[in-house]
Amino acid sequence: MTISDATIKAAKPKPDKPYKLSDEKGLYLLINPNGAKYFRLKYRFAGKEKILALGVYPETTLKQAREKRETARKLIADGIDPNENKKAVKSSKAESALNSFEVVAREWYERHLTDKSEHHQKRTIRIFTKDIFPYLGAKPINEIRPVELLEALRRIEKRGVGESAHRAVQICGQVFRYAIATGRAERDITPDLRGSLTQVKAGHFAAFTEPKDVGQLLRVIDSYTGSFIVKSALQLAPLVFVRPSELRQAEWEHIDLESKEWRYLVTKTKTPHIVPLSTQAVSILQAIKPLTSHGRYVFPSARTPNGTRAMSDMAMLAALRRMGFEKSEMTVHGFRAMARTILDEVLGFRPDFIEHQLAHAVKDPNGRAYNRTAHIKERHKMMQTWADYLDSLKNGAQVIEFKKIG
Repeated sequence: MTISDATIKAAKPKPDKPYKLSDEKGLYLLINPNGAKYFRLKYRFAGKEKILALGVYPETTLKQAREKRETARKLIADGIDPNENKKAVKSSKAESALNSFEVVAREWYERHLTDKSEHHQKRTIRIFTKDIFPYLGAKPINEIRPVELLEALRRIEKRGVGESAHRAVQICGQVFRYAIATGRAERDITPDLRGSLTQVKAGHFAAFTEPKDVGQLLRVIDSYTGSFIVKSALQLAPLVFVRPSELRQAEWEHIDLESKEWRYLVTKTKTPHIVPLSTQAVSILQAIKPLTSHGRYVFPSARTPNGTRAMSDMAMLAALRRMGFEKSEMTVHGFRAMARTILDEVLGFRPDFIEHQLAHAVKDPNGRAYNRTAHIKERHKMMQTWADYLDSLKNGAQVIEFKKIG
């Protein structure tokens, strides 16, 4: 006798004990007093009677239970215990899940990125969840082939964000190397993709010019935990927006904290230049003065504590990268573009005031170049207004556009 779907549906539980409805070849339905219905297979293996669970009705149908029975009978015929095989498969799936790309990536993230900037954390997890996990997240990391990763990266490129594709392959490379270190992968496949992605064309120096992005950048700089000298240089950079080489080679003898001015020769044109210093800029310089004023440079190289050499041209850039800002987002030179854009479009200062302060060549109506003291009083006001505005962005103030000043 065999059972049918109609028989199973009509079967009612008995209040005192479970009972069985037999099918054939050892398959039966166990009905518990609580109404639960379980498919079971009774079989003999190595001279012992055993029971194999095949599923719960109605999640497992009668047809599916019979298919599982036949699979089990084939295993028995091949000398394999169905129960032991079931345990092995379950264990294998659990191991695959523990070694999946997503599990390894999230573990790497928790161990290596939680002390990074919020900006860096959010951008990294966004790349994972949007572009990598949907396609490779469930796959064991040691089984991912270069062509599979390339397919995911090409989807990013098709959206027109080639820089993000390059960033994604760098992040994935770190995950693969972490997997190697923890015994879950044998090699990093990302070097195999070298030359496969479209090269990103170089353009202007990247810069944040949206006020809300500037506020986030300034907050991240203030929370930087690396070198205090490098941090001070990065804090001063947006306040003075000079060329990076001029900032790192700033000399104490050229700075007058009482008159709030920094006077030096512009490296590009070898002409005199004056940078009015806001109270915020003076405060930064006063804080670092006890540490570096014994030497020539305001920001000396870490390798020459006596101050005979200026900070490396890579020091500030490397700090920005460690904070999570990529070259496509922000450069040290980008502080100049940031100031030029916002001073004009948001704060409304006269373009010639801004150009003077950027140490660009500005000529009078007769075609003659203005001297370095041109509009110095107005530039002092502009630099203080700029510093106060940056403080307001750091504090999350609402952006308000001003009328032209001049």
